[in-house]
Amino acid sequence: MPRCCVYQPMRSSTHSMIATYVVFCVIAMATNLGTQSALNWLLAKQGFADQFRLVAVLASGTLAGLLIKYVLDKRYIFEDRSRDLNSHARKFSMYTAMGLVTTAIFWIFEAVAFFIVPTTAGLMVGGALGLTIGYVVKYHLDRRFVFQVAA
Repeated sequence: MPRCCVYQPMRSSTHSMIATYVVFCVIAMATNLGTQSALNWLLAKQGFADQFRLVAVLASGTLAGLLIKYVLDKRYIFEDRSRDLNSHARKFSMYTAMGLVTTAIFWIFEAVAFFIVPTTAGLMVGGALGLTIGYVVKYHLDRRFVFQVAA
């Protein structure tokens, strides 16, 4: 039988990396959405308008999630051990730039959900969906452009 037609399961190291990446995504999503939820509650209690709250919670949650995800991805997913400041600055800058693409995906889903259902639940559902799609795209961008792992 031709090699292309034979089922070839993923190596266990691939399964392990995927599982680890998913756990890190969940950690970053929880950080992001938890930050958003707490800030949204606080700003609502203070009487801030929905539009202002939306911008504030999107920005704060995104920053919190970005920082934790970068540290985890760099060390454990891409096994990048570089420590010099120039390398770190370049990689974090590229990581953030790749994140702009996926943040747009996340924010679009979250904003649309919030405007359809202007509640914290609407915000969280849209955010979770947008983050999930965004993280799949982000892994491939980071692999190719930030940490330059050979295919």
